[in-house]
Amino acid sequence: MLSHNHMAYHMVMGRKEVLVQLDDDLIDRLDRLADKQGTSRSELLRRGASAVLEAAEHAEADRALQEAYRRVPQDPAIVAAASRLAALTAPEW
Repeated sequence: MLSHNHMAYHMVMGRKEVLVQLDDDLIDRLDRLADKQGTSRSELLRRGASAVLEAAEHAEADRALQEAYRRVPQDPAIVAAASRLAALTAPEW
């Protein structure tokens, strides 16, 4: 069941219909999940597209951060101090 807020959000957001070809097995699996979650196949595909884009953005941010550290390595004194602090504050399991 869709909430009122959910419907209002989607009524305000502009949308464009996109043709996507899926095999029968994938459609069946999406439909079963949509039914189980009380949503639509389209909503699952929107969530999936958002998840793919977010994962790509995170991967790009990680790559950029790693590249920045390759260009300007972290000061060894800061790394040593952080290691000591972590050792002092780490919980005893």
